Amino acid sequence: MVAVLRAQSPARRLATLDGMWRSARAFVMAGVRAQHPDWPDERIARETASRMAGSRSGAT
Repeated sequence: MVAVLRAQSPARRLATLDGMWRSARAFVMAGVRAQHPDWPDERIARETASRMAGSRSGAT
């Protein structure tokens, strides 16, 4: 994967990494939503952000 990124232009590399970040965030959010189906969207978003930032002090 690193070789692929290095071969890309800086703009394309940024777009690729942005897509990867968005995919990871959607995956984490789906997991939080599955674990806590009763939580409102705002709380899901906060917990997702906490997990993406590497915080272990989330509400889970």
